[in-house]
Amino acid sequence: MPLISSSRDRPPRVLIIRIGAMGDVLHAMPAVAALRQRHPDWFIGWAIDPCWRDLLQSSATSQRGAAMPLVDRCYAVPTRQWKRRPISLETLRSIAAVRRQLRGEQFDLCVDMQGSIRSSMIGWMAGGGKFAGPADPREQPARWLYGEKIPMSAAHVIEQGCELLGAAVGERLTSTKIELPADQASEAWRDELLARVAPEGRKFALIAPSAGWGAKQWPAERYGAVAAALAQAGYVPLVNAVFAGDILANAVVNASGGAAVVVPCSIGQLIALTRHASLVIAGDTGPLHLAAALERPVVALFGPTDPARNGPYGTASRVLRHASSKKDHTRHAATEKGLMQITAEEVIAAAFDLLQPTR
Repeated sequence: MPLISSSRDRPPRVLIIRIGAMGDVLHAMPAVAALRQRHPDWFIGWAIDPCWRDLLQSSATSQRGAAMPLVDRCYAVPTRQWKRRPISLETLRSIAAVRRQLRGEQFDLCVDMQGSIRSSMIGWMAGGGKFAGPADPREQPARWLYGEKIPMSAAHVIEQGCELLGAAVGERLTSTKIELPADQASEAWRDELLARVAPEGRKFALIAPSAGWGAKQWPAERYGAVAAALAQAGYVPLVNAVFAGDILANAVVNASGGAAVVVPCSIGQLIALTRHASLVIAGDTGPLHLAAALERPVVALFGPTDPARNGPYGTASRVLRHASSKKDHTRHAATEKGLMQITAEEVIAAAFDLLQPTR
């Protein structure tokens, strides 16, 4: 049964709550894109941590369009900052300001697509007409705040998002291709970068070696061997760095014998760069899911997380996961044993298998 009435004097107002992280925000977007496609006149807001806002909105705009194609407004919810100083006066004032802003929007429906305690608190603070969330959220206490608890049965997290949002609005939603913000400054940065490191239109592969925690971290020296093989085949291997001086990214370059190039970049710049990549190689991390959203070919290295749930969706891919890997979201520091069984030679073979049509 829909949680939004169709009889009203204005289009419905919906708040999406998916605060972070990068891959999780990208996984929620196809369901919202489906809702947007079906109801272009609806007001759709999104509560998100400021560090991921570039996935939804270029800094150059506050109006829906090419620079903010999916939502009508983004609401900065700095929960990580709040967590660092939970009882400071500054944090309390920030929480109060967010509450006032969200309540002032008079949402008809809030949908928690994160399923955490903090995201459910944001939905409760918004005070919308209806508040829906997953019946079996990632953090069980979150369900105490939902007015509507929606069961989900799909295997992949993108399809789960379609189930959740579709049930909330009373419609069947199917995953829809998303548009990411077009940022002119980031595109100019990309063009200048490629003119230096990949002149005369040379193709490049993007390697993203970082991971959310150690168990998902494939060794830097193996990424380096892959980069060296790509360079030998004529591709420019670019290594995404989380920040300038990134130790891991530089370790990959050193292991490649200097064949790879470190590229520190913002989220907007990473979007612009990924759009033109011939191939992206990464573990279960944000840049992998960004590449899949942009329909770039990907080699995905999985260990303790399940590719049936989190794997690349809607793009050409080769997913490598050893039979000994087991699902385990414990934040272990050491690389998972199954992930360690994946060799550089296997990744190189998968990469050239995907690149073959373009060579």
